[in-house]
Amino acid sequence: MSPSGAVEKHEEGDEAALAGGELLYCGSTIWETMGRKTVATERNLVSPTRLRNLVGVDIRFVASGCASCHCVALDVGGRCYTWGRNEKSQLGHGDTLNRSLPTIVYGLSKHKIVNAATGRNHTVVITDDRKSFSFGFNKHGQLGTGSTRNEIEAFPVASLVSEVTKAACGADFTAWLSSVEGSSIITAGLPQYGQLGHGTDNEYNTKESSVKLAYEPQPRPRAISSLSGKTITKVACGTNHTVAVDSDGFVYTWGFGGYGRLGHREPKDEWVPRLVEVFQRKNVLPHDAVISAGSVNSACTGGMPSFTFKAV
Repeated sequence: MSPSGAVEKHEEGDEAALAGGELLYCGSTIWETMGRKTVATERNLVSPTRLRNLVGVDIRFVASGCASCHCVALDVGGRCYTWGRNEKSQLGHGDTLNRSLPTIVYGLSKHKIVNAATGRNHTVVITDDRKSFSFGFNKHGQLGTGSTRNEIEAFPVASLVSEVTKAACGADFTAWLSSVEGSSIITAGLPQYGQLGHGTDNEYNTKESSVKLAYEPQPRPRAISSLSGKTITKVACGTNHTVAVDSDGFVYTWGFGGYGRLGHREPKDEWVPRLVEVFQRKNVLPHDAVISAGSVNSACTGGMPSFTFKAV
């Protein structure tokens, strides 16, 4: 399985051809306590294990994230399965019951799902006709529905984006890639560290006499204007930062800059996309490069040894 989560079968003249494979899983299965102070040691899967519900099912894509305690799997027929923590309905089944095994999201049964991404408590999927649906926590507008009126969406709802090819999720925000000219990368959600790329963190005082700060959500997906003249072909999101690559192989990062995760030789937040200097000139990334963003680091592959940018 490739680092991007897809099992790919390349055939000459048919770059869209994808074959499935068997899904193996290892790690924690105690969704209630994962990442919390209470540590459970039982029921951990300490070696790659078949998941009963997916035995005999050809899986072509899997998604989870550095801030997620839930998973998504897509089979070759475009069916979407989710499992894991579900306290904000991020599994899309209309309830808040955790699932220990992959379960089909029947609210998406009329669509063929080809791409997916997960945040801390939300999920975003892409259909074969380039629409996007999302479900789960929406307090910060991360579902891209244009509103935060419903703090939780228990079933899949349409995101206000079009002609989208890929989604990536940070903890509480989402980035989409689109084929619409001038809008190749679109973001929505929590702007706290500038991770949406629009030049602001939308910070404000909750009261005139208060020093308690809050961050105004951005529920309506918005194209990043500073990249309007670029065609963004790859995107990855960490907990609070974003990495993108354009069609010329240049790398941009923005958002939370702690630990050097943005690769700019300084631990400084960036509110708009900033070109990573090391990837200019001869070091541009090839078209088949893979990029990834963790909670405190970023990484990519290239024509030379892989790069990781973070403090060491």
